[in-house]
Amino acid sequence: MKPINLIEKQTLFIKTCHPHQNAILDDMQVILAKLQGEFVWHPHEHEDELFQVSKLPCACSLEIKRIVHQSEIIAVSKGVENCPMTKSNEVVEGLLFEKSTTGYIRNI
Repeated sequence: MKPINLIEKQTLFIKTCHPHQNAILDDMQVILAKLQGEFVWHPHEHEDELFQVSKLPCACSLEIKRIVHQSEIIAVSKGVENCPMTKSNEVVEGLLFEKSTTGYIRNI
């Protein structure tokens, strides 16, 4: 068991919209991501997703557009189409919690 410094980990990659798995907890994966601009519209048919904004605000388009501010979380229920996007093309750092079945394989 070793602590993971998320600020340090975020500096290890520059590419945006390219999630990186950092830890596994039961059947959940902890993912760091940098977003810039608009991601892609997508649902997770069988998994819920939790997204925390760790730096700058982020808009999350669901059925109703939501702004998620720094240190806030948003839970996206399974089957809900969503599209994370940033304002003014800024880079937003976030932390996601998703079941391992969503398939992210980039480890840092």
